[in-house]
Amino acid sequence: MAAAGIGQVALDLRVLGPVRLLVTGKAIPLRGAKLRALVAMLVINRRSAVAKTTLAKGIWDEGPPSRSVDGLYAYVSNLRTVLRGAGVDDRTTLRTVGDGYLLDISDEQCDVGRFERARNQGTLAFSTGDPETAAQCFAMALSEWSGEAVAGLRGLRFTDNFATDMDERRLNATADRLDADIACGRESVILGELTALTAEHTVNERLWRLLITALYRGGRQADALAACLRIRRNLADQQGIDPDPKTVALEAAVRSQQALPTIASPPGATTRDIPDIRRQAWLRVDDDEPIVIPAAGLRIGRDADNDIVLDDSWVSRKHARILTRPDGIFIRDRDSANGVYVNGSPIGADTTLSDGDVIRIGSTTMRYEVPGRRTEKPPP
Repeated sequence: MAAAGIGQVALDLRVLGPVRLLVTGKAIPLRGAKLRALVAMLVINRRSAVAKTTLAKGIWDEGPPSRSVDGLYAYVSNLRTVLRGAGVDDRTTLRTVGDGYLLDISDEQCDVGRFERARNQGTLAFSTGDPETAAQCFAMALSEWSGEAVAGLRGLRFTDNFATDMDERRLNATADRLDADIACGRESVILGELTALTAEHTVNERLWRLLITALYRGGRQADALAACLRIRRNLADQQGIDPDPKTVALEAAVRSQQALPTIASPPGATTRDIPDIRRQAWLRVDDDEPIVIPAAGLRIGRDADNDIVLDDSWVSRKHARILTRPDGIFIRDRDSANGVYVNGSPIGADTTLSDGDVIRIGSTTMRYEVPGRRTEKPPP
């Protein structure tokens, strides 16, 4: 792991907010957006070598100068100077590895690492029946945030991808904490927060299930049923879909006044891989440029208001839907006339997608890909 530096100084790099460098609690200036972008990419890929060409492409995005790698050397040299000036041994902390650079820091030395570590600890505590410890761990994870991820650097492809990924993780960690709070009997304390979150995230079924659960356990069955109706309407109006099976089962339990479990199943959203700008899934349509699957999913069909519009008489106006859930990414046939095929077989119910699955809709073929599990490189 990384050396602490000369005199055992405490190195702390932050990307869950403005990109910052702190040494023994003192903020060290990182002057210039490109220097901060270099630091962000190295932190995101800590303990992994990043090729010089990849770093240059990330920093200059779509328009790198013809001698961008030469320009990169200047920023790396600048970063080394900043580290040395702060008492950090730049030779062991920022190492040249092959044709790239590796930032050798521990998870404890960056906010994104501490965030993930605390989330994992919370998940473990929750799964072993200790919701109080879990709630504390999730709260600790959320305390690592100081604003929008990589604030001030948005507009670069890698920072936008990272920020989108981390925003989703932050929301999932918030839901994890609320789940643990409910298990601890603090329904009334978090109702206001849940109400605000569901108003903002109108089709996030997990948040709505938490609100419904909190209302029901608080003795407000009528309000819980009203919340069930609202999420059904939101999904139908905004996405043209029905609630997923977990939401349907919860609604049935509330209607029949069944007792809900004291502790829900462990939060599935906290079992994801270590953050990485490559952790993203996409659809590659007929070997064209890949289309990243956002948290809200994708609508596919012939109508112009779909996310993927297929001008094909064999495709229905609203043909299919890609759904993202804590337990995976699914495809749904929206009662199309000619069906949805995955790996040559027609689907019925929602079908989980796995890396490399081939989807056929009408005459169009799509491949579902998850970088990091394949040899392909992520989209530029």
